[in-house]
Order: sequence, then C-alpha cells, then structure tokens
Amino acid sequence: MRKAFLYPKYFVLSLLLATGCLFTGRVSAQNELQYVGELGLSVGAAQYFGDLNTRGALNTLKPAVGVYYRKYMNDYVGIRAHGRFMQLGYSDVYNKNEFERRRNLSFNTNLWELALQGDFNFFRFEPGSLYQRFTPYLTGGASIFYFNPYTYLNGQKYYLQPLRTEGQGSPLYPDRKPYSLVSYAWLIGGGFKYNISKKMNVGLEALYRFTKTDYLDDVSTTYAGPAAFPALPNGQPSIAAQLQDRSGALGTPIGVMGRQRGNSRDKDQYLTIELTISILFTSYNCKF
Repeated sequence: MRKAFLYPKYFVLSLLLATGCLFTGRVSAQNELQYVGELGLSVGAAQYFGDLNTRGALNTLKPAVGVYYRKYMNDYVGIRAHGRFMQLGYSDVYNKNEFERRRNLSFNTNLWELALQGDFNFFRFEPGSLYQRFTPYLTGGASIFYFNPYTYLNGQKYYLQPLRTEGQGSPLYPDRKPYSLVSYAWLIGGGFKYNISKKMNVGLEALYRFTKTDYLDDVSTTYAGPAAFPALPNGQPSIAAQLQDRSGALGTPIGVMGRQRGNSRDKDQYLTIELTISILFTSYNCKF
C-alpha cells in the first residue's frame, strides 16, 4: 500500500489535495477580520467648577473639541490617548450668594489637555456584528493640561497669573509662590457607543476631572490687600491692585488684607460632555 501511494498519479493527486487545503486554510485565515483600534473626533462642551462656581451650576458651558486614538485590547477593554482643546470661564454675576456677588470676580481660559484613559465596556462590543454593536462603558485615567486665566478691565484683556493677584512673590506673603500654568488631573466618566457600520462608531461621553490646581480661576486663598500692590508713579492703583479686588465697582471695597477670597481646601474641577465619531482600523489575523 505504501508503494502504491508513491505512484505518480497518486503523488500528483496528493499534491493537488494538499495545495487545495493550504489555499483554503489561507483564505479562511485572511477572512478572520480583527478590529485593532479607532481614530476619532470629539465635539462638545466644557464646564468649570471651583471658587467662582461653588454651586456646581451647568450655566457657562463653553466649546470643547478633541482627537483620540483607542487601542482595542479585547471586546471589553480599550486604552485611549485623547488630546483636547476647550474653553472654561465663570463670573460672580451668576452667583446668588451675597458675598460672591459683591466679590465681582471673573475669568476665562483656554485649556489644552492630553489624557490617557482606560475604557471598560459593560457589554461585549464587536463592530460589524448584528448583536454586539452597542454598549455603555466606564472610563478613567489621568491628564496633563495647560491653562492661562485672563479677564477684562475697561475692555482690555489681562492675563492674571503674571499679576500675582493674591500677593504671590510679595514680601508680605513669602509663603505664596506663583502658581504653575501646567497641572494634572484624575479623570472619571462614562458614556455610550454604537457601531453604525463596519467602519464607523458614534458615541456620547461625559468626563469629570479632579485637578491638582486651585488656580484655574486665579482664586484660591485670601485677599492680599492694597499694600501688596504698589501704586503707579502717577499715584493711580496698578492693574494688579484693581483686579485683586473688583468689589469697588458695586459699592464699598471688601478686599481687605486677610479676608477670604477663595477656598484653598478644595481644588478646581471641570467637566466635558462630548459627541464622538470614529473610523475603525482592522487587521487580518492569520494563524498560518
């Protein structure tokens, strides 16, 4: 029987069968489509919370946009790098508390953020399938961001950090140092995503940040008082002196040295609510 198998006709037939099996195996392997990641855009709004917005009000939403890449580890877990640009701001005119309204402070800032997040799906998420194309998810991670608060006085824009409005660097306050314009935050949030085609996902996400700075708004501790801001050569108060206490525009100034201006025990926070859309990347998982 072994000798018969080596006859030419059997040899050729065996070779054809082997080639056919190999070709079939390769086609099968090439058809094992695997989703490896997605590149997406996020568009939405951002809200600040801190010494000027102590009520947690969602009344000054400002634009937020971003771009991200999510790497799929499996059908339940992904790792994401997300870069964002947003605007934050608030004013005491929105506050109902009498002291806060009299304080009369305000700020705006552009904020650039780079975040690293882990995403955890509640359900198995398999793009391109009929049944595993939707899931709610949790996300968490950390970010580093740059900000630079500013405000307006008589129609003129002034960046607040160089003015040291709480006496940072003054001989009267040797323990108060100028704050950094770069900080970091812990992120936690969640959302929903839906696969609308084999090449595209859409979603909605809310993400909250607990920052490590109390100066997004340039407000943190107590009033430095007029003595910390020398007058100009013409005897007029400096820009820093005018911006450290703006209560005089509404009555008798309240910014005496040592009086509460902000709450240094709590750091500033902010939230984004974003719509996402992404393009999927695939690969072929060949086992041969």
